[in-house]
Amino acid sequence: MIRRRLPWLIALLLLFVLLFVAGKIAFLAYNHNVDPFGFTDVMQVVAHGLSMDLSTAAYLVSIPWLCVLVSVWWGRMPLRGIMLPYFIVVGLLLSLILVGDTVMYSFWKFKLDSTVLPYLTGGGGGAAASVSPLFLVLGIASVLILAAVVAWVAASLTPRRLRPVRHRLLSSLLMVLVGGCLFLLMRGGVRQSTMNVGVAYYSPTLFLNHAAVNPAFSLISSVSKNKAFDRQFRFLDDEECARTFNPLYAPATTEGEELTDSLLRVSRPNVLIVIMESFGGKFIRELGGEPDVAPNFSRLIPQGIFFNNFYANSFRTDRGTVSLLSGWVSYPTVSLMRIPGRTATLPSIARSLGEAGYQCDYIYGGDIKIMGKKGYLVATGYRHLTSITDFPLRAANESKWGVNDGLTARRAYEMIAARPEGTGPWHTVLQTLSSHEPYKVPYNRFPDNEVLNAFAFTDECVGRLVDSLRALPQWDNMLVILLPDHNSTYQSTFQDPEFFHCPMLWLGGAIREPRQISVLMNQSDLAATLLGQMGIPHTDFPWSRNVLGKGYTYPFAYSSYPGGIVLRDSTGVTVFDTASRQPVTEQGDSAALRLRRAQSILQTSYEQLSER
Repeated sequence: MIRRRLPWLIALLLLFVLLFVAGKIAFLAYNHNVDPFGFTDVMQVVAHGLSMDLSTAAYLVSIPWLCVLVSVWWGRMPLRGIMLPYFIVVGLLLSLILVGDTVMYSFWKFKLDSTVLPYLTGGGGGAAASVSPLFLVLGIASVLILAAVVAWVAASLTPRRLRPVRHRLLSSLLMVLVGGCLFLLMRGGVRQSTMNVGVAYYSPTLFLNHAAVNPAFSLISSVSKNKAFDRQFRFLDDEECARTFNPLYAPATTEGEELTDSLLRVSRPNVLIVIMESFGGKFIRELGGEPDVAPNFSRLIPQGIFFNNFYANSFRTDRGTVSLLSGWVSYPTVSLMRIPGRTATLPSIARSLGEAGYQCDYIYGGDIKIMGKKGYLVATGYRHLTSITDFPLRAANESKWGVNDGLTARRAYEMIAARPEGTGPWHTVLQTLSSHEPYKVPYNRFPDNEVLNAFAFTDECVGRLVDSLRALPQWDNMLVILLPDHNSTYQSTFQDPEFFHCPMLWLGGAIREPRQISVLMNQSDLAATLLGQMGIPHTDFPWSRNVLGKGYTYPFAYSSYPGGIVLRDSTGVTVFDTASRQPVTEQGDSAALRLRRAQSILQTSYEQLSER
C-alpha cells in the first residue's frame, strides 16, 4: 500500500527539519553572549533558514525515498531493519555537526565549514587541546545522546515491513513524482538560482545570518569548494614573489591623502551605481566599438567624466561584482561570491558609505539569490534588496533572467524620486540584465541581430533613466556612475588583449565639470578612487588603488579569466596562459618584467585566499 510509504517520507522530512530548527534555537541560546537578540530575531532566524533546512532534509530523505521506490517491486521489504544503520550514521553525523557548530562558534566566530577540519584533526590534539576535559566529556555526551534520540525517533517512525502494492507501475510513477518534489526542495525552487549558503542571509548582524544557516549544508558546501589555494599558480619563489608584488599595491594612508585631481563639487553626494550587464568597450563608439549600439551612452559622455582607459577585472557577473563593489582582485578559478565564509568580511563601498551614514540598497530585476549574490550583498552592507519577487508575476516571467531593464530602471527612478529631501545620504546600485543571453527584449532597433538589439535596449533604458533623474531636485547632489560588470564575448575571446576594455562614466550635479580621464585603472580601483574623492578612508581595501591619489605611481590593469591572466601597463600588454605557462600575447617592451608582475599578483592572490 503506497499510503504507508508517502506519510513515512513526509514524517522523516519533518523530523529532520524540526531537528534543524531546534538546533538553531539551541545555537542562539548557547551563544547568546556573542550578539544581543530578541524573540523576533529568533523567529526571523528560523524563517530565513527554513528553505535551507528543507533542502538539507530532502537530501537526507533521498535514501529512504530510494528504498520506497525499490519496495514497490520488492514484496514485504524489512524496511526498519534496512534503514536502522542509516539512521544511526545520520544521527551521529548530524549530532556531531549541530553540537560542534553550536559549541565551537564562540571560539571560531564563523559557521562550521571545511576550514575547521585541519584543527579538529591537527597535531597536539587539535581543537581538543584547547578545551577542558569536562567540556570535551559534556560535548561527546551531548553528541551521543542527541544521536541516539534522532536514530530512535526515525526508527520508531519507520514501518517494520512494507507490504506489496497492487499497481506497481502506477505506484512507481507516483514515487518518481515524489522524487521530483524532493529534487526541487534540494535545489531550492524552480528559479535560476540553486540553494546556497547566502540564501539564509537577511540581517546586518552577521551572527544572526550565521544562526540562520544550516550547519550541515554549510559544511558540505564548503568541503566541495575547499582547495589548497596556496599551492596553486606558484611561478616564483617566495622572496622574488614578495619583492615583485609589494610595490604594486601600496597601502593607502590613513589620513591626509593628497589627490592629483578633484572631480566632485560636493563631498557627500548621493551615489547611484548602474552596473550594465556585459556592456564592455565593444559596444561604445568612443572606445572603438560598434558605432550605433549605444547612442545614449555616447550622448552622455560629453556631459560627464569619462574614464577611457578602464579595464574590468574578470569575465563573469559574480566575479566582476565583487571586484567592483569590494575593490577586490579577481581569480581565474574561484568565485568569491559563492564562498560566504570568505565574503562575509570583505570590504565594500556599501559598508564604508554605511559607516558614513548612508542608506544602501540594491535593485536587480532577476533572482537575487543566484550565485550567492544575496548573501554577499547583505554581508557587505546593502540593507534593502529589490529583486524579481518585488515585481508583478507577469513582468518577472517575461524573460529567462527576469524583469526587463525598462521596468527595473523605472523602479529605481521611482524609489529615488520618492525619497524626501533632508533624510540623509543614500547609495543605490541598479544592476541591469537585458543585455545577457538569450537577448530577448521588448525592442526592435536591430531586428537582424538580437545581441546588438539587446544592448541597444539597455542603452535606451539607462539613457532614459539618467534623463529622468536630471529633472529631479536631487540631481544637484547626485553622482551617477555607469559601468559594466564585465565585457561580452560577442565577436571576441578572453585572450583578446582588448576584451577587458570597458567604459566608466561619472554623471550628475555632484561633478565639477565634464572631462575625459585617461589614467590606466582597474574596475577594482573604483572603491578607493570614489572614497578618496569623498574624503572617506579606504585603508581596508588592499586590492583597490586610488588612481587620483599621489601614491598611484605605477598605473596598470590586471585581469583574469579561466586559464589565463592579463597585465597591461605603459610599456605594453601581456596575456599569459596559466595551463601551458606560456604567454599568448606580448605587446610592447619589458615583457619579462611585466610577466613576473602578473605572476606575482596571481600567486599572492591565491596565497591570501588560502588564509582565513
